[in-house]
Amino acid sequence: MTNVKKLLEQQPKSLSELLPYATKKYGEEIALVADDNEYSFRLLDNMAAKVANALKFNGVNIGDRVSLLGVNSAEWLACYHGVLRIGAVINPLNSMLTSQEIEYAVNDCEAKVLIATGDKLCVLKEQGMLNSMELMISLDETGPAESISFADLILTQTANFTSVQVDPKSLSTICYTSGTTGQPKGAMQSHESVIFNIIMTAYMHCRNQGDIVVSALPCPHVYGNVVMNSALLNGLKLIMHRRFDEEAILQSIELYGATILEGVPAMYMALLNHSALDYTDLSSLRFCTVGGQTMPITKMESVKRRFKCPLIELWGMTELAGLGTTFFADKAIKLGSIGIPLPTVEIQIIDSEDPSVFLNVGEVGELLVRGPIVMMGYFNNVEATNKAIDADGWLYTGDIAYKDKDDFIFIVDRKKDMILCAGYNIYPAEIERVIAMHPAVAMVAVGSQPDDIKGEVPKAYVIISEGYSSSIDDISTHCRKNLAAYKIPRQIQFVKDFPKTSSGKIMRRKLQTLDKD
Repeated sequence: MTNVKKLLEQQPKSLSELLPYATKKYGEEIALVADDNEYSFRLLDNMAAKVANALKFNGVNIGDRVSLLGVNSAEWLACYHGVLRIGAVINPLNSMLTSQEIEYAVNDCEAKVLIATGDKLCVLKEQGMLNSMELMISLDETGPAESISFADLILTQTANFTSVQVDPKSLSTICYTSGTTGQPKGAMQSHESVIFNIIMTAYMHCRNQGDIVVSALPCPHVYGNVVMNSALLNGLKLIMHRRFDEEAILQSIELYGATILEGVPAMYMALLNHSALDYTDLSSLRFCTVGGQTMPITKMESVKRRFKCPLIELWGMTELAGLGTTFFADKAIKLGSIGIPLPTVEIQIIDSEDPSVFLNVGEVGELLVRGPIVMMGYFNNVEATNKAIDADGWLYTGDIAYKDKDDFIFIVDRKKDMILCAGYNIYPAEIERVIAMHPAVAMVAVGSQPDDIKGEVPKAYVIISEGYSSSIDDISTHCRKNLAAYKIPRQIQFVKDFPKTSSGKIMRRKLQTLDKD
């Protein structure tokens, strides 16, 4: 661990220092290619500095929360680092969230500023959801009259800005993840936890200047965030796509001579099925990474064979600021395993029924994590925090796993009923809460259905109230108005009753017994 300690001592201690540190080392080298435009480290640093000056001019101070909603772009990156440069707290939001979901997160974290695409701002403003917002910034030119565009925001600002020195253990980020109660929870991440994660990810994967990364992972997601920040910190060139498109990804690998490809299983399975894969030059790839959900070993073997490079699996959580486990790129890799913990991070597997019992090799139980990557807690939610993290600092992940004789970890299942759809966490209770709002719905239960591409998709089982009538299209329309697209049930089935325990509790894992032939 001596090398790890020395490595940490040489790196920036907070996110506010990251981009200036990288710019000092790599200067005019190309850091980012986005929307067919190239951005040097210095240009990105100047953009972030102008954002920081503008925010400070508009009264944003240390500790203030700023919500950032948008797809991958240079402007998103500049805003992210501009917020952190002034010691404010960033609240990255998934661009697929509905207006109601955005409103909840923004209000819950008490955001002072909302930065978003113009169309989102217009919809939120029309629905009366931004009346208390002190400042609205549009990432483009299409925002409401009350907003200021990104271009106008930085137009008169100087690129000279000295980053605020912050305590590494202080709050840097609030990331919302759905809770089993149906209400989102804001996982609080310190500067130290995020910095540690990106340093250790680069260390284990041997990421260095000269590497070229292709990614369509959304930057607000912890996986995409680690990819973005580890690239900046270590002098990599990041080819960042706004969204996943098979042909565009393959073209980028060949055109730029990519050495690393990052993605979730559904992306790789789509690439495997695309005709262009057969004639794309992939010889530059050193390795690919996959995370977000489990991937069938047969598909992993296909990726390894057809991409002609190692496929490195990783596992993480919003509550861990990114990765918790992965493999060393230059050591043994076992397909189907999520690897080993990041250096200095502890992993234990406990008896699911008796948390005081730590399990041995091959025994299946709940996966626990402890160390510098564990979140500070859930924002304004002490009860949820105490349920997730015990007095000894162990985070209860809810994942069921085991270790083999070589200490490699394998995920078996999830303790609760979370649905993992193409790398996104979906909780049945959140969907149930929305569907239950429909006047014709008496009861609703949501379970999962296997899907070859996305891993799992949600299915809703609905009991209609007496005296009412409805249709599947009606319920689907209601869901589309109130849920992000990835949370909308792919199937809806009307039923008369649910399988229940003796106490009357709905047995979600038995819902599939109701499926029509």
